Amino acid sequence: MHTTTRSDATGSRRPRWRSVALWSAVALVALVVVVLAARWLRTLPAIDDFIVTYPGTSELPEGAPIGIPLWLAWQHFLNAFFLVLLVKTGLVLRAKQRPKVFWRRDNTRGIRTAGAPRRIGIDLWLHLWVDALWMLNGVVYVVLLFATGAWMRIVPTSWDIVPNAISAGLQYASLDWPVHDGWATYNGLQLLSYFATVFIAAPLAFVTGLRLSSVWPQDAPRLNSVFPERLARALHYPVMLYFLAFTAVHTVLVLATGMLRNLDHMYLARDTETWLGFAVFAASLVAMVAAWVLARPALLKRIAARSGQTWG
Repeated sequence: MHTTTRSDATGSRRPRWRSVALWSAVALVALVVVVLAARWLRTLPAIDDFIVTYPGTSELPEGAPIGIPLWLAWQHFLNAFFLVLLVKTGLVLRAKQRPKVFWRRDNTRGIRTAGAPRRIGIDLWLHLWVDALWMLNGVVYVVLLFATGAWMRIVPTSWDIVPNAISAGLQYASLDWPVHDGWATYNGLQLLSYFATVFIAAPLAFVTGLRLSSVWPQDAPRLNSVFPERLARALHYPVMLYFLAFTAVHTVLVLATGMLRNLDHMYLARDTETWLGFAVFAASLVAMVAAWVLARPALLKRIAARSGQTWG
């Protein structure tokens, strides 16, 4: 019996790794094709004139702040930290395995609520808590963004952002990077991607996740007909994939287009080029890895027990 189970488990892993290897090879071939096509396009006079006319960066509105404030550096770390835990717990929930630990709100503590409290798995409990902290961090970020005028750095204010974004994308694809000065302003492609991440993807991830969670009101037929669960389920996972793709591309470009200066911008909030920013970046990675490893049912059970009943 034990031998059969092990064999079945091994067999089930092989097709998965083959699928990963196949899609990785397809992605690599596609990347090579894109690079070659972009480099060929840049040999055409019309494309060369287009890049000269639209170098990739639009003019910021008058009064737009220059530089990255310290609060944004802290927000950047917290956002990445919470996102790592959301991805971890989200993947566990998507696997639909039986939770090792359950949690239930204890109505004997604090404010009583109507109806019997429902039990949820410990991974969903962590997912909901981290999601709440992530959104709180996002609300603080948006408030500060508009209070300081920094919104002008990531919100399109002119239609020439579109051709500039296309130009920047073509330059990136050809591996001939556009002129880069993230301290002063972002190029069109960066600006549009940051805008989409902050104002479209993040709210969409929160709303669809809320719809799929146990805290969504089930006794609201009109609301549930307007926003059905199947729609939320169809959107939530692709949004997570978007965040993973954005993070991967963002990290690669940060490291490839002036690593030390970029990391000083992001983690020290100053326009310098030292190894201190890299050290803070490395420490943040250690914190994320530690959080990923420590977010285990045994530890989470002790933490969750402070706010309800746990068993398992």
